[in-house]
Amino acid sequence: MSGRPPVRPGRRIRGMSAVLLPFTSTREIDWVSFGRLLEATRAAGLTPAVNMDTGYVQLLDPGQRLRVLEVAREVAGEGFVAGAHVADRPGAEWDRPAYGAAMDAIQEWGGMPIVFPSHGLTSLSGPDWVSAHAQLAEGCDRFLAFELGAMFVPYGRIYDLEAYSLLLDLPQCIGAKHSSLSRQLEWDRLALRDEKRSDFLVLTGNDLAIDMVMYGSDYLLGLSAFAPEHFARRDRLWEAGDPAFYELNDLLQYLGFFSFRDPVPAYKHDAALFLHLRGRIASPHTHPDAPERPGSDVAVLEDIARRLEKLA
Repeated sequence: MSGRPPVRPGRRIRGMSAVLLPFTSTREIDWVSFGRLLEATRAAGLTPAVNMDTGYVQLLDPGQRLRVLEVAREVAGEGFVAGAHVADRPGAEWDRPAYGAAMDAIQEWGGMPIVFPSHGLTSLSGPDWVSAHAQLAEGCDRFLAFELGAMFVPYGRIYDLEAYSLLLDLPQCIGAKHSSLSRQLEWDRLALRDEKRSDFLVLTGNDLAIDMVMYGSDYLLGLSAFAPEHFARRDRLWEAGDPAFYELNDLLQYLGFFSFRDPVPAYKHDAALFLHLRGRIASPHTHPDAPERPGSDVAVLEDIARRLEKLA
C-alpha cells in the first residue's frame, strides 16, 4: 500500500494520553503530583495511559509499577490504559506467564492492558508475534497491541503489514499504538484498517506528526502529557470544523519537534520542565537513570507555554 489517505473532517477523535511519572528533588516518585496529572488528563476528556515509556515503566521495580496502577484506579476508576511490561534481557525468549501476570494485574485494578514490547516478544517473527497476542487474548477480553520503534527503546520493532493484518483478526485486540515516526507506515495501516476492520483503533504514537488524526488515526501520545487540556481542545476544534484547529495543532507540533529531538528518550525531561513551568508538578526532576536536556531548553519551553495560554 502507498499514498496518502483522504482527510476526514469533522471526525470525533479518541485521545489517550501517556501520563508523566514525576519525581521530587530527591529523586523519589512524587505520588501527589502524579495523581494531579492523572486527574487533569481525565478532566480534559482524555484516557490516561500509565506505566508507559512516559512513565519510565522500564526503570520501575514491580512494587512501583503496582503502585502506579493503584493510584490510577483511585483517580480514574476503570477508565485508564496501562502498559503490560516484562523486564528481560537481550536473547531472552518471550515469557507468556510473565505477560499474563502483568495483564491480570492491570485488569484487577480496572485498567485495559497494552502489550508493551520486550526483547523476547520482539524477537519473534511476525506470525509468531501475532500468535503470542492470540495466546494472551485467552485471558483478556480487551487489550491493545504496541509497535514501538527502536529510537524509543533498543528492543523496539515495527512489523510488516502482513503481521499487522493478522493482528486485526484478533477480536480481543481492539487497537494498536503505532510508534514508527513514519507517516507512510501509519497511512498503510489506516488503509488496511479501513479495508478489513473499521472499528480497529490505529493509535498514532507519532509525536512528530500529530496531525495524523486528520487522516483517521486516533492517538496515544507522550507529547499530550505536556498539555492534555490543549490536545483535548484541539480535538474538539477538529470535530467542530473550526479552523482554529490548525493554529493550535501547529504550536503543539512545534513543542513535539523540539522535545522529541535526539536523544528521543530525553523528551521526558522536557515534559517535566514544561509541567513544572506551568505549575502542574512540584519539581522538574526525572528518574535518576533517565537522560536529561540542557538548561537552555527552559527558555524555549517558557515561550511555548505562554503562546499556548494565549490560544486557550
